Amino acid sequence: MYAERATVSGRSRRPGATRLAGLGLGAVALLTLLTGCDVGSAFGGFGWPQEGITPTAHRMYDLWIGSTVAALIVGFITWGLIFWCIIRYRKRGEELPPQTRYNIPMETIYTATPFLVIAVLFYYTAIVQADVERTSKNPDVVVEVVAFKWNWQFNYRDGMGVEARTVASTLGDSDYIPVLVVPTHKKIRFEETSKDVIHSFWVPELLFKRDVFPGPLRNVFEATVEREGAYVGRCAELCGTYHSMMNFEMRAVSADRYAQFLDAMRAGRSTPEALTAIGEAPYATKTTPFETKRQLKERKAAQ
Repeated sequence: MYAERATVSGRSRRPGATRLAGLGLGAVALLTLLTGCDVGSAFGGFGWPQEGITPTAHRMYDLWIGSTVAALIVGFITWGLIFWCIIRYRKRGEELPPQTRYNIPMETIYTATPFLVIAVLFYYTAIVQADVERTSKNPDVVVEVVAFKWNWQFNYRDGMGVEARTVASTLGDSDYIPVLVVPTHKKIRFEETSKDVIHSFWVPELLFKRDVFPGPLRNVFEATVEREGAYVGRCAELCGTYHSMMNFEMRAVSADRYAQFLDAMRAGRSTPEALTAIGEAPYATKTTPFETKRQLKERKAAQ
C-alpha cells in the first residue's frame, strides 16, 4: 500500500513540475512581450517620472518598467499558487491526506528562481548605471557649476578641469534666478564645486542629481538634452536656512542658438541680454526669486 502510494505520488510530481516549468517559460515570454511596448505609459510609469529629457533618463525608465513588470509577474504567479493550494487542498473530510516529505523538482525551482531573478536585475542595473556614469574624453560643452549659500554660478569653460578658462559666466543672487543655457543633442559635461557646504545639483527632468562638495573634489557627470525648453533646477541637499529657495533654471536651446548666446556673452552682454538676442525670455519662466526674511520684514515695515 505504501509503496503503491509513493509510486503514484512520484508519478504525479512530473506533470506538476512540467506545468510549472511551462508557466515559468510563459512568464518570460510575457515579460519580453510587455517590455517591447510602452506598458508604463498605461499605468503612469508605475510611479516613475515619464518626462525624462536625456537618453540615460529613458534607459533608467526602461529599467524601472522592466523590473516592475517582472515583479508583478512573479507576484501573480506566487499569489496564484497560494490561492490554488488553498482551494485545491482544502479540507474535505476527516481522513489524513498523503504526507509528502519532499519534492525535489519543486524545491530546486523555488531555490534557484530567486537567484536567477536577482542575477538578471543586477546585470541590467549594472549596465544602466555604467551608462549613466560614463564620461567622454572630448565633451561638446563644459559647464562649471559653483554652488554657494544660497544660489548658483554657472561658468562656461573652454576645456575640462580646474586649468580650463572661463569664457562666460552667470551669477545668481536674491533678486535674480540664474539661467543655465545648454545646447540640445550635444554632450554636456558638468563639473561641480561648492564654496561653503555640501549642495546637490538637480534638474528633475534629467532624472539624476549629484552632490556638490567644497574643496578640491569636483564631482563630474555628463548629459545630452534631447528636448528644448525651460526646466527648473534645485538644490537637493539640505544646506541651511534658504535651502528651499536655492533654485535655478536650465534653458535648453538648439546648438546654433547656443553658439549665438555664447558669442553675445563673450561680447560683454549680460545673461538676460544674451537670451533676448537669441529670442529667448530674458529671465527665468519656471520659477521666481523668493523673499528673504530681511526683505519680508522690510516689506511689512513699509506697509
